[in-house]
Amino acid sequence: MTQTANLDDLFTSARTHRFFTQQPVSEATLRQLYDLAKFPPTESNFCPMRLSFVTSASGKAKVLEAAFEGNRPKIESAPVVAILAHDLEFHSHLGQLAPHMDAEQVAARPAEALEKIAFQNSWMQAGYLILAARAVGLDCGPMIGFDKEKINTAFYSGSSWRVSMLISLGYGNGQNIKDRGARLDFDTACQII
Repeated sequence: MTQTANLDDLFTSARTHRFFTQQPVSEATLRQLYDLAKFPPTESNFCPMRLSFVTSASGKAKVLEAAFEGNRPKIESAPVVAILAHDLEFHSHLGQLAPHMDAEQVAARPAEALEKIAFQNSWMQAGYLILAARAVGLDCGPMIGFDKEKINTAFYSGSSWRVSMLISLGYGNGQNIKDRGARLDFDTACQII
């Protein structure tokens, strides 16, 4: 594949998918997806993103119960729904991920500050996950239309993980693909200082 084709697959031709074929996504593909998405940078290599790949009928039923009505068909159609979460105790892995830092000093920050770090960095990692999904041939549909408390209760009760977003994953069936919406040009969205 040429560099132009790679850019086309990752950016210019890629679209948000709302409906998927029933072709399953293998565990090997999900592992490959994570193995790509884990490498791009985060603040101080904190890496707070955690993923729950929901494939079971019972798991999807819990996600559907939390989803806003407009997102339910997208979730039902997908063979996998990734619950992208952030770990409030991401700092407990700093000995491995950032041994140059004082983990105790990071952990001593106010809980609100730690949650903000975890949440913001997980959103950065969500972008990497979407690009990694496209790179391994998956289509995806990220969404934030759901009841966070229901997801946290159903999947993360008693843990330090908290949901950030949902991403439907699979092989798009080509239905209901919208034309690309407008984007701002360089001169409107950027400045060189």
